Amino acid sequence: MLRKKKRSQQASVVGLELDAGHVAAAEVSVDGPLTLTRGAVAELRPGIMRDGEVADPIALADAIKALFAEHDLPKTVRLGIAHQRIVVRTLDLEATLDDPKALSAAVKAAAPDHIPMPMDEAVLDFQPLGVVNTPLGLRSRVVVVAVRREMVERAAAALEGAGLKLEGIDLSAFGMVRALASEHEGAVLYINVAGLVNVAVANASGCLFTRASAGGVETIASGLAERRGLTLEHARAWISHVGLAAPLDGIEGDADLISATRLALEDGVRELADSIRTSLNFYRTQDSSETVELGVVTGAAATIPGFVERLSEQLRLPLEARVIPAPDDVDAGRLTVAAGLAIAERS
Repeated sequence: MLRKKKRSQQASVVGLELDAGHVAAAEVSVDGPLTLTRGAVAELRPGIMRDGEVADPIALADAIKALFAEHDLPKTVRLGIAHQRIVVRTLDLEATLDDPKALSAAVKAAAPDHIPMPMDEAVLDFQPLGVVNTPLGLRSRVVVVAVRREMVERAAAALEGAGLKLEGIDLSAFGMVRALASEHEGAVLYINVAGLVNVAVANASGCLFTRASAGGVETIASGLAERRGLTLEHARAWISHVGLAAPLDGIEGDADLISATRLALEDGVRELADSIRTSLNFYRTQDSSETVELGVVTGAAATIPGFVERLSEQLRLPLEARVIPAPDDVDAGRLTVAAGLAIAERS
C-alpha cells in the first residue's frame, strides 16, 4: 500500500475508486465470500480527472462529499488509484523475506535502476511475492510500485476537502485482484474496463504486473456522443441497450443510431484488444513473466451484452465476465474494484 495509517480494527473502511469518468464507493462484508453491502457511484464531469489523475481537486472533493452525504457512507476510506504514469516492476532480490528491514533497504537500493523516475519525487512501496529459484540461486521476489508524489498528494487533498479520513492509498489493480481472486493455479489476466483500461496479471502469490491506459467504455461513449450529437448519459445508455450480442434487427429504437452504436462498440473492442495485447507483450518482456492462460473482465464492460465474448475472440484468450456479489439495485460492475479496495488483503 502506497500510504497507510493505523486505525481501530472496528472501524468500517469504504473502498473508493477514482476512475476517469466516475468515483465508486463500496462497503463490504467479509463474513464468508467478499460481498458488497452498500455502494454508490457518482459520474464525474469532464475535466475533473485526466487519464486517471486528479486534475481538479476542489471539484473532485465536492463530488465525493456529495456522494458520501447522499448515501450516508462511513468517512474512513482506502483510496484506489490507476493511471498511465504508475510504474510497476517485479524484482528478484538477495535479501530474505524474513528480514523486512533488509528487504526494504534492498528495494530502495535496486529501485533507481528499474524505476524511470527520480526517487526523491516518488512514493515507493512493494509487496513480497515469495522465494523463487533463479539461475543465481534463491531470491526474494517482490513487486515494486512507484507513483509520483505530487499525484498522491493531489488525491489526498481531494479526500481531505471532502471531509474523509484516509486510511490508505492503494493501486486499483490490487483491489481488483483481491475482489476477483481466481482459484486458477497459474497467472491470470484481470481487466477492468471503465473510464480507463486497467490491466493486471496475478497468480496465487499476488499481483505480478499492472498497467493502465485510455480507451475504456467511457472513450467509446464519448466518441458516440460526439458523432451522433448525444449527451454522454444517453450514449452510455445506448451502448448498454445495443451491446454486441443481439441481431441489429431485433433491437428496438432508431435503426441508424443502433447501427452507429454497434459500429462504435465493434471498433472499441478492437482498439481495446490492441491495447491489452500491448500490455501483455510488455509484461512478457520481464524475466519473471508467467504464461497467461485465461482472464477475468470486470467494470462497466462486464455488463454490456456480448462485450466480453467479443473481446475474448479478439485476444484469442478465454475470458469470463465477473462482478462482486451485490444487491440488485447497485451497479456491481463499477463497484467491484472499490469493493476489493475496502479490504487490505484476502485470507
